[in-house]
Amino acid sequence: MKVFLAALAMLINLPAAAQDMRRSGAEFMSPEARAMQADDGANPAMLSVLEGEALWSASPPGGAPACAGCHGDARSSMSGAAARHPAFDVATGQAITLEGRIRACRTERQKAEPFAWESRELLALAAFVALQSRGMRISPSDPRIAPAVAQGRELYGQRLGRLNLACRHCHDDNAGQRLGSAPIPEAHPTAYPIYRLEWQSLGSLQRRLRGCLTGVRARPYLYGSPEMVALESYLRDRAAGMMIESPGVRP
Repeated sequence: MKVFLAALAMLINLPAAAQDMRRSGAEFMSPEARAMQADDGANPAMLSVLEGEALWSASPPGGAPACAGCHGDARSSMSGAAARHPAFDVATGQAITLEGRIRACRTERQKAEPFAWESRELLALAAFVALQSRGMRISPSDPRIAPAVAQGRELYGQRLGRLNLACRHCHDDNAGQRLGSAPIPEAHPTAYPIYRLEWQSLGSLQRRLRGCLTGVRARPYLYGSPEMVALESYLRDRAAGMMIESPGVRP
């Protein structure tokens, strides 16, 4: 009993980060896949990062400033940006995702057509920006996006589709189990955009969410829809304090 009480006391006195039992999706991958993510020379998402870096310095049609023209060196100006999004957008009074912010800058500041959702260009820029936050911890949500977080929490627990399943049934109740040959992760979005080996391409968190919705035989929400922003806001809030790994690799 004394040994147990001593161990319990040690656990209680550990820093919060040391007590955190949440697991990144990387922990459910094979050693080979983890090594691929960790090695920038082997991580296939880094090709998109290089493309995003070029886009960062390129002026859009019409002669408006490039991203770098306003924000300068992304290593400093974008440091922590991915850890803070979804964030509060003053212009709309709503939550906005990182990809949504890039699209808004494209239209409002550069006066150019926004990159399409899930387009190669948008994902490349998002991956380049997200890289600047790698190794940082996801920030707690801005209180001003609390309505989006609350909506996302409700959607996460809502049964959907012909299979009548909610996100929580897989990612809370059965995390660590297997669905066919694939392990079920805890659904912490620490590494997006990710290069998924199944896709053979880079993809956003919203693409992954749409895949889950299709999997339970539900109609997927549209990219950029309030439902998608809400789910992304809740999942990021749920992962607050975890480390950004972007750009990630997943099976």
